[in-house]
Amino acid sequence: MNRAQTAGALYVVGTPIGNLEDVTLRALRVLREVDLIAAEDTRVTRKLLARHDIHTPVTSYHENSPPSKLRSLVKRLGEGASIAVVSDAGMPGISDPGADLIAACVAAEIPVVAIPGPTALMTALVLSGLPTDRVVYHGFLPNRRQARRKALEELRERTETMVFYEAPHRIKACLEDMHEILGDRRAAAARELTKVYEEVVRGRLSDLSERFATHRPRGEITLIIEGAAQGGSESAPPVEDAVTAVRQLVREGTSLRDATRIVAESTGQSRRTLYQAALDADVTRRIEND
Repeated sequence: MNRAQTAGALYVVGTPIGNLEDVTLRALRVLREVDLIAAEDTRVTRKLLARHDIHTPVTSYHENSPPSKLRSLVKRLGEGASIAVVSDAGMPGISDPGADLIAACVAAEIPVVAIPGPTALMTALVLSGLPTDRVVYHGFLPNRRQARRKALEELRERTETMVFYEAPHRIKACLEDMHEILGDRRAAAARELTKVYEEVVRGRLSDLSERFATHRPRGEITLIIEGAAQGGSESAPPVEDAVTAVRQLVREGTSLRDATRIVAESTGQSRRTLYQAALDADVTRRIEND
């Protein structure tokens, strides 16, 4: 590919979501050869460019950019310039302003070329352990609680695995609403993907809600939530059966807390619900009196 081949086209370039090694040779070549890079955050993009000795001019294009910036980029493309659009991390157009530029180019019949790369959506999905054959992506839920709860009510009967993005300062309230409206479904929360402190928390929504109520995370979070039960998802066994398994482990010498954790992980039962059920059943005292 040379300058003549890239002329008058918008290149949607996927960039690393954390680890800077997760970039394709094609992406690097395009970033070198285009006339301009439109970046969500020029500081973030320049770190990637410096790592790979790329000196293409960079301009800012983000959600707060004025409409005139969009028009100027489309005008340059129409005049034959080649432009690559990148977000801070992942594929532009997925919950970021790149979608507006792509739509404007499509409307103006300007060629749009995708250069595939990493996405937090797909990375978190395959790490979740939940079904991946049918998925609905919702992006960010509304900030306001009433609107967020309404959106969750509309999704409650969906049988597909659901994917959401969420900010760390909203995760506690979001998980509480999910637990209340969707029920105690299997779920996973992924953050810092591909980075040194990558973390994937799996369990029930009650487990995640409890975890993030006391541990406020850093970085954007991807939530993967099990679809409605009639879609064929495996549900947790009755809590009475799980308590029986806990009782057996305690009888063999395992502490109640460890026994609860082991059985919850193996059955998909909520750890908190199971622990409380074991306490209500007075597991340890009954064993002591046997």
